[in-house]
Amino acid sequence: MNKDRLRSIIYIVIAATLLSTGGIIIKFIDLPAMTIAGGRAIFSTVVVWLYVKKPKFTFSKAQISGALCYSAMIIGFVIANKLTTAANAIILQFTAPIWVAILSVWVLKERIRWYDTAAIFSVAIGMVLFFMDDVSGGNWTGNMVAIGSGIALAGVTISLRFQKDEKPVETTLLGHMITAVIGIPFLIGLSFTTGDLIGLFVLGTFQVGIAYIFYSLAVKHLTALEAILIMFLEPILNPIWVFLIAGERPGPISLVGGAIVLGTVIARSLLANRMNQIEANKYVNHQIEG
Repeated sequence: MNKDRLRSIIYIVIAATLLSTGGIIIKFIDLPAMTIAGGRAIFSTVVVWLYVKKPKFTFSKAQISGALCYSAMIIGFVIANKLTTAANAIILQFTAPIWVAILSVWVLKERIRWYDTAAIFSVAIGMVLFFMDDVSGGNWTGNMVAIGSGIALAGVTISLRFQKDEKPVETTLLGHMITAVIGIPFLIGLSFTTGDLIGLFVLGTFQVGIAYIFYSLAVKHLTALEAILIMFLEPILNPIWVFLIAGERPGPISLVGGAIVLGTVIARSLLANRMNQIEANKYVNHQIEG
C-alpha cells in the first residue's frame, strides 16, 4: 500500500469519526434545533470557505437544488436528533442510496436493477421495525424527519450528477450558507451559555467543516466504494458515543431494524460496484472485438 493511499484511509476514518460526534454534541446543546442548525452553519461556512478560498458559484439549477437539498438534509438531521434517538436519526438518514435508486428512475430515467428492488424491500422492513419500537409521538416524528433527511441527501446526490462545471464542495458550501441564513432568525433574542457557544463552534468547525476537508482530501486516492464503506463508520460510531456518554440506547427492535438497514445498504453498495465492473469489462471486451 502506497503512502498516499494509506494517508487517504486515515483521513477518511478521521472524517467519519468527526462526523459521528454530531449526535452526542447536539444532545448536550440545550438550544432549539433550528438555532443549532443555524449556529453550526455559520461556523462551517467560514471553515469551508477558507478551505476553498475562491468558490465558484454558478447558481445553476443543479447547484441551487443540490444546495437546498443539502440544507434540508443537515437541518433535518439536527431536528431528528432532538426528537428521536441518535441511532435512529443517523441510520435512517443513511437510507439515502435507496432513495437515490428510486429517484433515479423518475429524474434520471435510469432503469431500476433487481438488487435495488431487493434493497428497497429490505430497507422498508428495517424502517417498519424502527416505527414498531418507537411508539411515542416524539420518536415517531423524529423518525419521519430522519427519513426526510435521507431523501434530501439523495436529492444532493442526484443534483450533483447534473452538474458539469460545479464542484461538490461549492454546492455544499452554498448549502451551509443557506442554512445559516435560515437559522439567523432563530439566533436572535436568545441567551447563549459558554457551553452552547463551544458546542456550536465544535459542530461547525470540526464535526462538519474539518471533517469535510479530510473527506475531500481522501477521496482523491480511494475508489468511490472504499470511501462509501469507510464512511459507514459514522452511523456505527454515532450511537455508540451517545450510549457511552449520555446513556441513550435504542430499543431492541430498533437495533434489529438498524442492522437490517445498514447491512442492506452495505450489501447493495458492494453488489452495485461488482455489477458495474462486470458491465465495464463487457463494454471493453466488446470494443476490442469490434
